[in-house]
Amino acid sequence: MRTVAVIALKGGSGKTTVAAHLALAAHLRGVPVLLADTDPQHSAKDVLDAREGEGPACVRTTGAKLLSAQFAAEGLNKELLVIDTAAGAVEDVGEALVLADLAVMVVRPTLLDIAGLARTLQIVRRLGKPSVVVLNQAPVAREGSEAPVVRRALRALDYMQAPMAPVILRNRTIYQVALERGRSAEEMADKAAVKEMAALWDFVESQLTPNQMVATTSST
Repeated sequence: MRTVAVIALKGGSGKTTVAAHLALAAHLRGVPVLLADTDPQHSAKDVLDAREGEGPACVRTTGAKLLSAQFAAEGLNKELLVIDTAAGAVEDVGEALVLADLAVMVVRPTLLDIAGLARTLQIVRRLGKPSVVVLNQAPVAREGSEAPVVRRALRALDYMQAPMAPVILRNRTIYQVALERGRSAEEMADKAAVKEMAALWDFVESQLTPNQMVATTSST
């Protein structure tokens, strides 16, 4: 089983949106997945509880109980554990990172988000964990040209030597509309959002040891 910790110390980054969509992406591809919701608001659990029909398993937990959640996921024969961490909870983030095979750090193209990312990078690097930064809620590029705020963010992330995902998640209403129904944007009609989220899943999956998950996906 592989574990992905989705992290953003700065609130409002869209961390839960990314965590829920990764869990849904795994589920849609036949990967047995458990989403561990450690955020005190438990938004991820609320989202998945609103889903009609089968969906990813989800449990409410805390940073201190994540090891038990990981054992539970293994006992349930899950192939993937996605952890939605709590914003600003450094100790809980540390607990998640200790267990994680990959840290997915979510950041908006704002000065405050990027400043918050610096602390997260320090923790990730100290623990020696594989990681990737996902730029989220970015303005849609116009005629192939990124907005100035995105260009500045990308320069800052490059300066910080932050490992970037090759896909940028744009500021699209469909991500929230889908989650209100417990669904992924991949299950909706917005082709651009479908392409973005599929690309993010493909990249995240490629960063994990793929053999077990690929075998599961190919058998469904």
